[in-house]
Amino acid sequence: QVQLVESGGGSVQAGGSLRLSCAASELTFSIYCMGWFRQAPGKEREGVAVIDSDGVTSYADSVKGRFTISKDNAKNTLYLQMNSLKPEDTAVYYCAADFSICGMWYTNYNYWGQGTQVTVSS
Repeated sequence: QVQLVESGGGSVQAGGSLRLSCAASELTFSIYCMGWFRQAPGKEREGVAVIDSDGVTSYADSVKGRFTISKDNAKNTLYLQMNSLKPEDTAVYYCAADFSICGMWYTNYNYWGQGTQVTVSS
């Protein structure tokens, strides 16, 4: 059982930056895939960025060039650096992990954090 705890959310104006963190209870190098997902009110949860155990990353088209996913195995922590934020990035952001499958579809993941709110004002 992996415990995931997100932090770093908040309110920012358009064009600003935030960095989300996700502290994992398991050694992150032993987790096959970790990722960030988001869910806006009335919308389905969507993949934002994922990273596998080899460090290979994938991003949603809507965040490419603006967001960067990374992890620090020494700290068992996953990060999401978000730059040039837009109002449409407003959502609850979730950290997720799985030991056997990867990808941008949220149903692939068995372990989830509680979420952190990101609000971007215009």
